[in-house]
Amino acid sequence: MGIIVQKFGGTSVATPEARKLVVEKIKAAVTNELSPVVVVSAMGRKGECYATDTFIELARKAYKDIASRELDQILYCGEMISAVIMTGTLQAAGLDAIMLTGGQAGIITDNNFNNARILKVDPSRICNLIKMGKIPVVCGFQGITIDDEFTTLGRGGSDTTAAALGSALDAELIEIYTDVDGIMTADPRIVSTAKILDCITYGEVCQLAHQGAKVIHPRAVEIAMQKNIPLVVKSTFSNEPGTLITSITNEDTADTYVADRVATGVTFISNIAQIKINLHDSLNNIASFNIFKSMADNGISVDLINVHPGQIMFTIAEDLADKATAQLQEFGCDVHTTLDCAKVSVVGGGINGVPGVMASFIEALSLNDIPILQTVDSHTSISVLIKKSFVQSAVTALHEKFNLSC
Repeated sequence: MGIIVQKFGGTSVATPEARKLVVEKIKAAVTNELSPVVVVSAMGRKGECYATDTFIELARKAYKDIASRELDQILYCGEMISAVIMTGTLQAAGLDAIMLTGGQAGIITDNNFNNARILKVDPSRICNLIKMGKIPVVCGFQGITIDDEFTTLGRGGSDTTAAALGSALDAELIEIYTDVDGIMTADPRIVSTAKILDCITYGEVCQLAHQGAKVIHPRAVEIAMQKNIPLVVKSTFSNEPGTLITSITNEDTADTYVADRVATGVTFISNIAQIKINLHDSLNNIASFNIFKSMADNGISVDLINVHPGQIMFTIAEDLADKATAQLQEFGCDVHTTLDCAKVSVVGGGINGVPGVMASFIEALSLNDIPILQTVDSHTSISVLIKKSFVQSAVTALHEKFNLSC
């Protein structure tokens, strides 16, 4: 029997009613002669009693500057509670389930607490359990170091857990269950005509995630891509087929829409600040290098970099603007900061080499009187910086311009 990894997010395991639906999804895999390995997130969302954010708030109420190592000890609890409850639910339904922590499942990480990286996965214990006819229920988001320290994988860590296990087990398929029917062409709260994508490439979904779409963690996609394991993003709460993420290399494996489309989706990231530096003659290329090095040394990630004679522009998270400005002023830089910005992007594997794509992008914004502060493009995306107040009109205009509506 082939192996299928099924990951269920927080809303999928938050209530008894939702967990009954999870049982049905797992039973369906067994009926299809697959051996399921289940991965679960902590129950619920921010503000709910067993959600990850609730545990963080609880710890920091006790001590605001709690050490990362100690924080990981309490963060471990969320997925453990969820996994125990889900295991009991499966056992009550007549399925031979067994709960494993991330460490017990063989997930070995570095010691970067709160944001650990998986170094290797030893699948031997899970393989033995599968041979015994058991269904492992693994805590997502967790790992363990070679020194037996508990670690957590950061945001999206349960997706990464599922992909890492799928890779180590040579799974036939990885299913990511959530509360939406699949990956959409835009945020439906912004664009009412956004639609579910039937199929998308690994590269496209990574770009969507990096550019702001909250779909699946890009690291999970990268891991699955290395072994060409297909992923499906779908809803626990419906029987819709979801979105298939795979390597589409020719027209035999892709429908006409996927093969021909230029754009796949429109995304945005808000709460961005633009930093504009006017360079004096005394600030040469070495000084320009030091500017970016100082940002890195202070843990400030930069984006949308444009370097021109006499001027450098880049963007950062808005809550780091004061810190960045103070650091740059130490270099004697003439710094101008623009707050309340957003990055809007069109993503698509067909963008590269197609004449007129940038012109269409600019036209859509110009016709809607949306000022552009900055632009950048790559083989698979075009992004602009605009004021945050224009996000809805920009996303809507681009979605329509590139024929992404239902």
